[in-house]
Amino acid sequence: MESLKKVTVETTIQAPVEKVWEYWVEPTHIKKWNAASDDWHTPIAENDLRVGGEFRSRMEAKDGSFGFDFGGIYDEVKVHEVIAYTLGDGRKVTITFKGHDNFTKVIEIFDAETENPIEMQQQGWQAILDNFKKYAEQTTR
Repeated sequence: MESLKKVTVETTIQAPVEKVWEYWVEPTHIKKWNAASDDWHTPIAENDLRVGGEFRSRMEAKDGSFGFDFGGIYDEVKVHEVIAYTLGDGRKVTITFKGHDNFTKVIEIFDAETENPIEMQQQGWQAILDNFKKYAEQTTR
């Protein structure tokens, strides 16, 4: 199997790492931010956040025209620091959380899939991350 190209997306959120982590991992929050654009949403999110635990989210166009399941199994979980998982198709993803005072940098590195152009994948993942940033900064607990 050829090695897959790794793609990085990142953002800095004006919120402490504890809040950022909670919003990233709790299904009630995931359903509110996990979309690349306003015409998509995530009606189902399940998360068993532990090594060997599974997660799944159902991403759908709001008009019902298209949807897909996104999920995998956790390889590493360090609270407020790192989440790593393997997707259903074998690709790897690592998310690093770097908290400093009232800011948290979130860095996602993922194996690109081979069906779509890498630029398109990077834009899609970055759009979801940007949506997460907006949600985390505007939402109070």
